[in-house]
Amino acid sequence: MADGMTIFLTTQYLEEADQLADRIAVLDQGRLVAEGTAAELKRQVPGSHVRLRFADAGTLGAAARVVVGATPDEEALTLRVPGDGGVKSLRALLNRLDEHSIEVEEFSVRTPDLDDVFLALTGHASTGVIAK
Repeated sequence: MADGMTIFLTTQYLEEADQLADRIAVLDQGRLVAEGTAAELKRQVPGSHVRLRFADAGTLGAAARVVVGATPDEEALTLRVPGDGGVKSLRALLNRLDEHSIEVEEFSVRTPDLDDVFLALTGHASTGVIAK
């Protein structure tokens, strides 16, 4: 019975919109600034990266020399590697480190969320979206 039915949800909670909506319209001061699925909107925003954590500063330093364009955090023993976070690129990254006998303790993939999208599109924190 849901064929052809549209439900509008207005919310300031972008995580809620991300979980519930098939399509999202981003409004800024009453003006439509973007519309699409959550995935489509997130792809518009740069900032995806892989975060690698190492056991010690020596291993972190070795990894930073091997991975071009990465940003080390010596205090947290982590390396931030820009990328799409896809399986293919993650596998290539881990294989490159393995080729140099560099062991990764832990990794996580960070992709932009809808808060990042709203900020990138409007230049300020979220005040609301319409989820459909």
